[in-house]
Amino acid sequence: MDKNTVIGFVLIAAVLFGFAWWQQPSEAELKAQHEQYEKDSIAAAKQATAAKVAQAKQKAAQLAAATNDSALFHTAVTGTAQNIVLKNSKLELTLSTKGGTVTKAYIKNEKGSTRYVGHNIADKSGKSDDPDGVTLFDGNDQQLSYTLVAKESNISTKDLYFTPSNQTDSTVTLTAEAAPGKTLTLTYKLGKDYLLHVSLRANGMAGLFDPNATKLDVNWHEKVKEQERGFTFENRYARLDWKTTDGDFDHLNESSNKEENVDDQLEWVAFKNQFFSTVMISKDGFDKGADLHSVAYDKKDQENNKVRYLKDLNAKMKANFDPSGQKPTELEFYIGPNDFYILKDVQKQSTFGKDLDLERVVFLGWPLFRIINRWFTLPVFTFLTNAGIPMGIVLILITLLLKLITYPMVKKSYMASAKMRVLRPKLDEATKQYDKPEDQMQKQQAMMQLYSEYGVSPLSGCLPMLIQMPIWIAMFNFVPNAIQLRGQSFLWMNDLSTYDPILEWGSNLWLIGDHLSLTCILFVGSQLLYSWFTMQLQKDQMIGQQAEQMKMMQWMMYIMPLMFFFMFNDYSSGLNFYYFISLLFSAIIMFVLRKTTNDEKLLAILEANRAENKKNPKKMSGMAARLQRMQQEQQELERKRAELERKRRKL
Repeated sequence: MDKNTVIGFVLIAAVLFGFAWWQQPSEAELKAQHEQYEKDSIAAAKQATAAKVAQAKQKAAQLAAATNDSALFHTAVTGTAQNIVLKNSKLELTLSTKGGTVTKAYIKNEKGSTRYVGHNIADKSGKSDDPDGVTLFDGNDQQLSYTLVAKESNISTKDLYFTPSNQTDSTVTLTAEAAPGKTLTLTYKLGKDYLLHVSLRANGMAGLFDPNATKLDVNWHEKVKEQERGFTFENRYARLDWKTTDGDFDHLNESSNKEENVDDQLEWVAFKNQFFSTVMISKDGFDKGADLHSVAYDKKDQENNKVRYLKDLNAKMKANFDPSGQKPTELEFYIGPNDFYILKDVQKQSTFGKDLDLERVVFLGWPLFRIINRWFTLPVFTFLTNAGIPMGIVLILITLLLKLITYPMVKKSYMASAKMRVLRPKLDEATKQYDKPEDQMQKQQAMMQLYSEYGVSPLSGCLPMLIQMPIWIAMFNFVPNAIQLRGQSFLWMNDLSTYDPILEWGSNLWLIGDHLSLTCILFVGSQLLYSWFTMQLQKDQMIGQQAEQMKMMQWMMYIMPLMFFFMFNDYSSGLNFYYFISLLFSAIIMFVLRKTTNDEKLLAILEANRAENKKNPKKMSGMAARLQRMQQEQQELERKRAELERKRRKL
């Protein structure tokens, strides 16, 4: 390898660091978030007070309506709420007859997690209150209401008490009576997995609605609960996503408070955290102009709460509504894990017959990295996982497979460096007369000429290394989103989806946080080792100014891993373990290549190439030719500048 190889490696590290650093909020953004949170808290307090006053007035109005037999829904504004449970082998949903919506979602068979349920974790062992499942939301964590525009007043389903009928384990019909023979019904049907079908229909109520009122307002709100260990890390993956009916995907920025009015018609909207989501799908699409909001909670303000929340998500949308009751308003809800293939399968279970593309909820990276993860990492990972192989071994096997695939490029890069190394004495001899600073251009030109004679490209050691960079970034996107790692232990790591602390303390330290992650330390240590090893290989091939430049680059190569420590200390142990193993294998490969390369034989091959090139001289091509041409042009400019300077002095 040569200087360009080192530059390539530094670029890889810089891009990885920059990419991850770009995803984290800046100090200004954190301060703005905190200030905004304080403002939101004050506003929320005022809103809560106003809500209590409004609620008191509403109760008084409901009581008055209850005694007025002519009022619309006069029998439905009072009553006693009761819970109805729909369940299958994967999901258990609790519906309340007050409002007629889901108030609790319990996802079964999610064992082995080290998730936090607020401060309900009794110790640091990673055990939770419920090791057999995940309560995605409960009570006021999620609220959903439908508002219809009637002639006399607006009707909100959250104010109505529904009467259940046709109840089974998977279906129920909820009916609110507006007047004799005039009802509003909500029909629920839970599928075999994670899909819930909802139908809202008005019966015999056509004359009660404005003929132009063909829409209903959907107001959906959720306080996204912390489910995993590591508030800051999980918060990076909690966000609001959506897909338009035109097939475009977008999301609200997860690192700051954000609100957006979407000009396109929406097909679905998703409230997601790192590993679980609730997705609302409309059969006819949500109208243009949906208001979407995301507010991030401050970790400091959540520390003493029994249940901690990551974000406050809200979506205000309009859906089609037929007052005549001939066509119901149909919605579907996916409530389940962010598993790529499960989400992809929802399209087959849906009754809407649309290309939902719900798997896009699982973020696999930008287009290039998504292609790598979609068509390589994910299939291989799934195949190995289905074979029952422990997750830690799966990560090792994927690393080995990637090393095998990239080995030809790595070997090519190393051999380019080895050629530079064995040619160093000849380069020293050919360029020893160009020791003055003003002769550096001639020195470079002489070196390029010698490289050309021996058939060596100084750039060949750089490009193969850069080709590996997309794999590093692809894995950076894949591992934190792989729900299969959730709750899976390996060696000392209790949960590969979160950090593995060897030391914890009660308060946050600047740049470090409240813990030290062992796999992060191993990753940084292996990177320092690999950097030292590659720098040792470079020493024998650098001459003149290159050797001086290498001294500066050594500091960069050693400082970069330390910067990674502050960034990756909060990341999942699975990702840090992958990088640790990857760098360790890279160091082993480089060591083996160095031991198995015979410098004398390599030099003999190069001498044979030179002799052959003298018989059949070839012109430089590609990057080397362009570089030589640039050097010649620069030399010509220097010559003309010197000539002009001499003429000026004569004058």
